[in-house]
Amino acid sequence: MKLDVEQSISSMKTKIAEYCLQKNIYNPIVVGIHTGGVWVAKQLLDAVPTQEPLATLDITFYRDDFTRAGLNPKVNQTLLPSIEGRHVILVDDVLMSGRTIRAAMNEIFDFGRPASISLAILYDLGRHELPISADIVGETLSLQAHQRIKLSGPAPLSVALMETTKMVS
Repeated sequence: MKLDVEQSISSMKTKIAEYCLQKNIYNPIVVGIHTGGVWVAKQLLDAVPTQEPLATLDITFYRDDFTRAGLNPKVNQTLLPSIEGRHVILVDDVLMSGRTIRAAMNEIFDFGRPASISLAILYDLGRHELPISADIVGETLSLQAHQRIKLSGPAPLSVALMETTKMVS
């Protein structure tokens, strides 16, 4: 499987501009989820009709698997302006189970009540465990259970298909 991150980003730029126009969304707050979502959001920002700087979100303490992740998670800073009544475009690199997005929305609502939240995802793996879907998708992938996507960056931004060990039942 050949993955072309530049082509997927280009597709997202076109889709996000059309989406904002279609939904009459002007001057939204673009929020990247650390770390890969921030990298993708930086690439998309010039295609969004906004004057707002990029906002960032660290969901480490909002994850439902935080206690399983170990005692020393790498925590990044959340930089979020007032979102009360504003349109938010939430950006992440990969949508798999939907748990990261749920955690991000929980944190966003701790900062206020946005007018709307739209979801932009670079790669949708279609393995949703929660009823969460993206409004803007760079590419939808069908991977085998032992395969994952690994985004590296920020410059250059690259993507790789990773093989994990197969679980024997």
